[in-house]
Amino acid sequence: MSPEKSGYYYPNKFARITIEAMEEIMGKTGLDAILQTAKLPELIDNYPPDNLEKGFDFADFTALNTALEEKYNPRGGRGLALRVGRATFAEGLRSFGALAGVEDLAFKVLPLNAKLKIGVSALADIFSQFSDQISHVYEEGTDRIVFTLQRCPMCWKRVADRPVCYIGQGLLQEALSWVSGGHEFKVEMTKCMAKGDDVGRYVIFKEPIL
Repeated sequence: MSPEKSGYYYPNKFARITIEAMEEIMGKTGLDAILQTAKLPELIDNYPPDNLEKGFDFADFTALNTALEEKYNPRGGRGLALRVGRATFAEGLRSFGALAGVEDLAFKVLPLNAKLKIGVSALADIFSQFSDQISHVYEEGTDRIVFTLQRCPMCWKRVADRPVCYIGQGLLQEALSWVSGGHEFKVEMTKCMAKGDDVGRYVIFKEPIL
């Protein structure tokens, strides 16, 4: 039986990109095992359609996230989720909507700080526009950008003693690398609704680590 539904949705395309990223990283057999563990066997060889219809429930996306930890233990699941998040952005979201302009010359000549702020805000806008995820971006001091989720697809009704939304962390890491022209940045999960916080909160440190 599939998880109890939330009534909030990602577009089918976003879910398909994520599932394809999982297959790329774990292989077909590994992905099939994850789908079985997530109690979503109907998705085996039957990925969501490549369209923007809001058709993939947050509860099912959470089940995919949770299955990574159940199958590979918390540490292994965390590493895989980070890789899946990065691959999800690299394989599909980087050319989506407002982010498509990142390769334009006008964007490339902007100062790094401006690139980060514009890129992260564009990512939040994409999720808020096309899905039921509610995201906001603001600057904190002079050295940090904060990305919040008021409604999170990665930990819907999940209870944990630690932050668990590593797919989002990996996605942000890859997005930052993309908009900055290849730099790496520290991204910390400081709040997560799975552990009772009011929002999901990622803190991005503007100074590149690579």
